[in-house]
Amino acid sequence: MNLVSWNVNGLRACVNKGFLEYFNHINADIFCLQEIKLQEGQIHLELGEEYKLFWNYAQKKGYSGTAIFTRINPLSVRYGLEEETEPEGRIITLEFEAFYLVTVYTPNAKRDLSRLPYRLEWEDRFRNYLLELDARKPVIICGDLNVAHQEIDIKNAKSNRGNSGFTDEEREKMTLLLETGFTDSFRFLYPERTDAYSWWSNMPKVRERNVGWRIDYFLVSSRLRPFIADARIDSDIYGSDHCPVVLEMADFSESLLSQENTIS
Repeated sequence: MNLVSWNVNGLRACVNKGFLEYFNHINADIFCLQEIKLQEGQIHLELGEEYKLFWNYAQKKGYSGTAIFTRINPLSVRYGLEEETEPEGRIITLEFEAFYLVTVYTPNAKRDLSRLPYRLEWEDRFRNYLLELDARKPVIICGDLNVAHQEIDIKNAKSNRGNSGFTDEEREKMTLLLETGFTDSFRFLYPERTDAYSWWSNMPKVRERNVGWRIDYFLVSSRLRPFIADARIDSDIYGSDHCPVVLEMADFSESLLSQENTIS
């Protein structure tokens, strides 16, 4: 199973910069987007009849929003946190037979950290939501989590300490999420790899010099670790200030089913 996640920073702009070429090349089973920045009816994509499209638009025009394009039919779809309206369009959850898939665009604390208290409270609600899902079946979470978790996830850790996306508080929330039963798929395979980033600022020559942050992730329920076949960052793909991240999973449905039967 091949999954892709990409913060496109405006889908209409990204389509004009090669989105469809990458989409057709990668041939994903599930393709997740964040920060689509559009409203219903503002774009029409020819992706093929095999894909079902799910959109969660923000109420504010030109802001936030998420989408999932999947060729695997879900059992159910949920927008926002469970039993809660979510006006910024930040979360979509698809339920499949063997797992849940959650794509998320985590709120930014803002440069002046004015939204940090909201961000931290949101993190607690989101973690509790994931744990509720994980109690039913394994979860795959992907998206722009707006945090560089470790110092090796950011080029200039010392000078960015305390900045939005690299505050101690945000990093601690990420640590807590992982400690409650989730695994960062990329770090699981590449625990010491440096210079692997998924976002670069728009300042001149920053991306060319690879002065970046790794803030886009695929997290999985830790019991899915044995089925992680590959996790990579397609940093050579442009079209946004983020690049796509990819997760390849071996088939785990039969293994999980046999485990459930053994337990029962």
